[in-house]
Amino acid sequence: MTNAPFTPGPHIPGIAPGRLPADQITGNFGDLHPPLDGHEALVAADRCYFCYDAPCMDACPTAIDIPLFIRQISTGTPEAAAKTIFEQNILGGMCARVCPTETLCEEACVRMEAEGDPVEIGRLQRYATDRLMGRNIHPFDRAAPTGRRVAVVGAGPAGLSCAHRLAMKGHDVVMFDARAKPGGLNEYGIAAYKSTEDFAQKEVDWLLRIGGITVETGRALGQGLDLDTLRQEYDAVFLGIGLGGVNALVAEGADRAGVADAVSFIADLRQAPDLSALPVGRNVVVIGGGMTAVDAAVQSRLLGAENVTIAYRRSADRMGASQFERDLATSKGVRILTGVMPVAVHGNGAAAEIELEYTRDEGGRLVGTGETFRLPADQIFRAIGQTLEGAPGGIDLDGGKIRVTGPGRTSLDKVWAGGDCASGGEDLTVTAVAEGRDAAEDIHAALMAGA
Repeated sequence: MTNAPFTPGPHIPGIAPGRLPADQITGNFGDLHPPLDGHEALVAADRCYFCYDAPCMDACPTAIDIPLFIRQISTGTPEAAAKTIFEQNILGGMCARVCPTETLCEEACVRMEAEGDPVEIGRLQRYATDRLMGRNIHPFDRAAPTGRRVAVVGAGPAGLSCAHRLAMKGHDVVMFDARAKPGGLNEYGIAAYKSTEDFAQKEVDWLLRIGGITVETGRALGQGLDLDTLRQEYDAVFLGIGLGGVNALVAEGADRAGVADAVSFIADLRQAPDLSALPVGRNVVVIGGGMTAVDAAVQSRLLGAENVTIAYRRSADRMGASQFERDLATSKGVRILTGVMPVAVHGNGAAAEIELEYTRDEGGRLVGTGETFRLPADQIFRAIGQTLEGAPGGIDLDGGKIRVTGPGRTSLDKVWAGGDCASGGEDLTVTAVAEGRDAAEDIHAALMAGA
């Protein structure tokens, strides 16, 4: 993945752009969940029981007061509802689009238990946040300047959330990011049909209206930034550097042309000015079982791939992708194979087939059965997990991530971390937002204690 504008890669047999007419591709990538209009929002809000001990709040990683904001919608004050959301989750607009509400707040909804049909919390959250942002209103004022400076490394969900909360408290923030645009996962890693009309950048621009935040792109740890220097020049440092590496595919022929990582494919797709110019295979196989695998597989189909298969080594109930995401994939014509793992990529220079081996569980240990089969595959995407890259020396790690305690404190003085790069929690946008917010509160307390 690079910071350069999207350009189609070298020609590889079987991988070509323009498999569908441009207008059909545009239609395929329309909004996955069209926004509610005013009447629909009132009807949806009317279904809420406004529970006193709301289980949906407990299920929300950012602890949004869901009954309150839905009541505010029902009383005709969606802008007040948006402020209720943004007080806890400044990226509530994006989270309303990409958060797996079906396994979080909506799964916990009392209506779900009683009727199997929860209140549409995610769509109501989008309705409220879109109304306020559409009026170009920023609901918070910045406190008086404290004279303290904080460096935030990584302008993804965790970094943005942290920077905004620190700026609200009156601190000056400089936010660094390796890429050409801020936004992180929201800009480069989310399926295009979940975040349409350049919403990620519009949200960043809106967030920065709080003031006090400077963004410097094209800078990363080890590439123009040194953590020891940042600790000397700033009163505190927050690391929200995400997971930049991608696990290798361990299979014979995995270096053949046509084998790539799904993260780069999704990033290229998100930055492509013309989706009809994006090359895609005729027969695509995605290795993995998480959200990235589903996003890569579905978008391959939407670009015109004829046959798309997700191959996952364990059983379906072990997949990281939610049931909703798996159903979405199959509804778009993606085939999901479970209990299979790759053993070889075959072809004359470029990939032409993938050989998969059936697996079984032996006392909790996954083993191959020795029985294999082949699938046509001119394009193969790795979606088998990401790894931490660029971790500074001298900082303690835990399970390949930065070890943190409490609200993001690392082993180094004056350094906090959050989001996907930090240990603990789920690798979700909404979790990263919560961790960035909570770290900012702890940084503020630490800075003010030394005032």
